[in-house]
Amino acid sequence: MVDVTVSKSRNTLGDLWGGSAAMLVALPSAIAFGVTIYSAIDSSWASLGALAGILGATAIGLIAPALGGTSRLISAPCAPAAAVLSAFAIDAVGQGTDGATVLLLLSAVGLLAGLLQVAMGAVRLGTLIKFVPYPVVSGYLSGVGLVIITSQLPRFLGVPADLHFWAALATPAAWRWQGMVVGALAIGVMLGADKVTRAVPPPILALAAGVAGYFALGLVDPSLLALAGNAFVIGPLVGGGEGFLDGVIGRWSAIADLGLPQIEALVVPALTLAILLSIDTLKTCVVLDALTRSRHNSNRELIGQGLGNVASVAIGGIPGAGTMGATLVNLSSGGQTRFSGIAEGVLSLIAFLVLAPVIAWVPVAALSGILIVVGARMIDWHSLHFLRSRDTMLDFAVIATVVACALSISLIVASGAGVALAIFLFMREQVGGAVIRRKVYGDEVSSNRIRLREERDILERNGDQAVVFELQGSLFFGTAQQLSVALEPELRTRKYVILDMRRVQTVDATAGHVLDQAKDILTERGGVLIFSRVPHRLPSGRDVSRYFDELGLVKPKSPIKVFAGLNEATEWVEERIIEAAALVRDEETLLDLHDIELFAGRKDETLAALEQCMDKRSFKAGERVFASGEVSDELFLIRRGLVSIMLPIDGGKALHVGTFGRGAFFGEMAFLDGESRSADAIAFTDTSLFALSRKRFDGLVQEHKMVALNLMEGLASVLAARLRHTNAELRVLES
Repeated sequence: MVDVTVSKSRNTLGDLWGGSAAMLVALPSAIAFGVTIYSAIDSSWASLGALAGILGATAIGLIAPALGGTSRLISAPCAPAAAVLSAFAIDAVGQGTDGATVLLLLSAVGLLAGLLQVAMGAVRLGTLIKFVPYPVVSGYLSGVGLVIITSQLPRFLGVPADLHFWAALATPAAWRWQGMVVGALAIGVMLGADKVTRAVPPPILALAAGVAGYFALGLVDPSLLALAGNAFVIGPLVGGGEGFLDGVIGRWSAIADLGLPQIEALVVPALTLAILLSIDTLKTCVVLDALTRSRHNSNRELIGQGLGNVASVAIGGIPGAGTMGATLVNLSSGGQTRFSGIAEGVLSLIAFLVLAPVIAWVPVAALSGILIVVGARMIDWHSLHFLRSRDTMLDFAVIATVVACALSISLIVASGAGVALAIFLFMREQVGGAVIRRKVYGDEVSSNRIRLREERDILERNGDQAVVFELQGSLFFGTAQQLSVALEPELRTRKYVILDMRRVQTVDATAGHVLDQAKDILTERGGVLIFSRVPHRLPSGRDVSRYFDELGLVKPKSPIKVFAGLNEATEWVEERIIEAAALVRDEETLLDLHDIELFAGRKDETLAALEQCMDKRSFKAGERVFASGEVSDELFLIRRGLVSIMLPIDGGKALHVGTFGRGAFFGEMAFLDGESRSADAIAFTDTSLFALSRKRFDGLVQEHKMVALNLMEGLASVLAARLRHTNAELRVLES
């Protein structure tokens, strides 16, 4: 009991330390993101933006950990939210929308994004979001980083709010050196802080350096020390002649009055924001799982994050996500449970209440400098390596397209372009991949049925009536033509076409139509289309057997044959070829020794002496002749029936090694070396056997030495023939 109490105490202390350290990272960034979004409406709204960032860090920090449940994850306003919402605000202002309406629309977008995240988690899309292609995610993040840099550079330069990136660069006369000095100081500290100390997060040091630098400049320029009307600092956190709470309540009332056309216009930006926030969160969760050997619940986390964002917007904050930097700081500072995330939210509120007068003096240029470094670090510089190889040039093209759309149009368009290009590349890869993994003819491979020489000769002569196609990948409209071209020449010349479906990943109606046409062509010529190893469940969840039935391919009256295994399909074809050769086979009459291939041409007195040493045994179908591990030295010769040799493998399963028929022998390994049996022998049908033990055979050899020589020569000859046939098959399969 004492140990449990101590452990809980340590966890609580670790969570408090971790939450405190995470707050120091998350809060400056949240303030900067809020200022970025609200300044896009009007530079005088920077203080409201700072407050919105703090409230967002508080609300998301409290709700997301409590309901999402991922231990150690820190949730706060983030760069994707700042990029999407500031771009949305800039576009709305550019269309002449007044500031109050823009703020209303921003709240509606954030609210919709949160609700969409909840819906994604409820319908279990959390797992799917993690599979967004890497080039698209890379392009998103790089685009967000560049959008942040381009939006912050004018503030870094101190130009008027109506001048954006290119205009700001083109008017150096409007640059304010005071802000540039403060911003450059913040950037330098952000880049070099880790080399000096890791005890304090770089954003805190950069912010402190920016504030200190600003007040140092105030000694030179006293106008910087006046708070009222000072564009260099955030200013009082609540102002504008209207109470903040009244403004939030009024915003909610206005949102309720939005019409359906207005809401429809917000769906695309809200969906973009929801996807970006979800990717940011789940990416952080995956990294956290790897570091802590845990496993998060993606769908539950999306619901928690969505509700956190709804709560943030409800109190006038901005949306956010699980953030990588603050989460790693929390982990390294001792955070153990989700309480560390809640602690970060509580401490953000406390910091706001205690430090509000100080926050008013935070220089806008210092926040811009911090965000410029954040944006630069979001750019996936590693993706430039894709330019080194022709194989990855198209992947880089996806990244470049997403980034170009993000910069020239919007992140909303960039998201659509990225997904569209990813789908195109996937289609290209699928269409370019070969659907025929291997093609072999019936005279090159055989079933596991061990046959007599006469049957083998027939199959060697006529086996090319059959062809086996091993299919792979996706059979859909993009590869249907490739499948049709590969099948067509064989459909005109072969009687039996076997399609092995084991490696097929997807099947659609177009591919089903090609297979239906193949069936018709073969049926007209008296041939047969055969399916083997048809998967009952594809990765998509589709049951191919049922789907083929729905397409009319494998209905009871269909001429198509379906077998569970390729061996069964091949054996069925072999039987048809042997029957067509009019080979007379009496399967029921018991064979005598002179009828067995192994003893063909031997003298009657030799066979009579040998038969006296043998036992005659019978087994019902399903009975075991011998078992793996059994100590036995007997050689068995089949007088009638079939015997299957099964090799036991892990999991209680068995591998079918071969089937031996009338006139064949088995069990020769133990007969020759005296070791225990390596496989099971099971009567497949009612079976009659000769059994010759090595002990009795050795006694016979004392009187009939030629018997031993003849038997060993016969065994060696048959085994050598089997081995040569196996080698030939392996050579074909590996070619």
